[in-house]
Amino acid sequence: MRFLRSLVLVAASACLTFAASAASHESHHPGTSSAALTGTYMEARTADVYIGECFRNSEVGLVGDLGVMGWNVSKGSFDGVKLDGLSVIAVVRASSTIGNIHQNYLPSKAVLVVDAKANAMQRIALENMARKLGGALVNDVVAVNVEPIAMAFEGGDVHSREGFLKAGTLVNLQTRAIERSDKICSHEDTVYEPMTSGLDHAMPAYTIANTFTGKGLNTTWSSPYKLSAFVGTFAVNDGGMLISHNE
Repeated sequence: MRFLRSLVLVAASACLTFAASAASHESHHPGTSSAALTGTYMEARTADVYIGECFRNSEVGLVGDLGVMGWNVSKGSFDGVKLDGLSVIAVVRASSTIGNIHQNYLPSKAVLVVDAKANAMQRIALENMARKLGGALVNDVVAVNVEPIAMAFEGGDVHSREGFLKAGTLVNLQTRAIERSDKICSHEDTVYEPMTSGLDHAMPAYTIANTFTGKGLNTTWSSPYKLSAFVGTFAVNDGGMLISHNE
């Protein structure tokens, strides 16, 4: 009996040890981080991103060096700072057509616009988030503006592709879904990738408005009525690394 009682105690101890080990492994799995940062994204540049190859070739090296990226945080933190409901924009001027793999389009200069609703710590976190997700395009920030930012999609659904991004009088983007009448070649394809990292979903969209009227880049622009936009969603951890769907 004493021997059987000892076996039961050893077995129970082993079960507890296994359960604790499994719980520890689960809590450290990269996909279970509670620091996930999620939200919606919109961008537009001055070159078509969804077009036939012949039309892409007519623009490359001539336009597409200017662009706007906007992130609206649904929920989460960056650098340990909660950013729920806040937005940030990066406006960039590259050296050539952004995304062209045959020619270096860097260096680039950037102007940031941070949400006027953010407090001092949140503004710093938003700046750092834009630098991280914008990558090399946002390495050289020449100005930071604080403006009221509004970003939304029809019915709250990014898949509608009908959205807008506005920052005071500095930035105005408006998009809609691509229609059959927008296509010229009938064999259009996505010829450039989005300008940001961290996207878990992105779709090309039609640009109704794409304007920047601010200072710092030695240029302003209005580039409407092009197949030059992306809309989508992002899901990154607190450090700005993409969270995989499989995690």
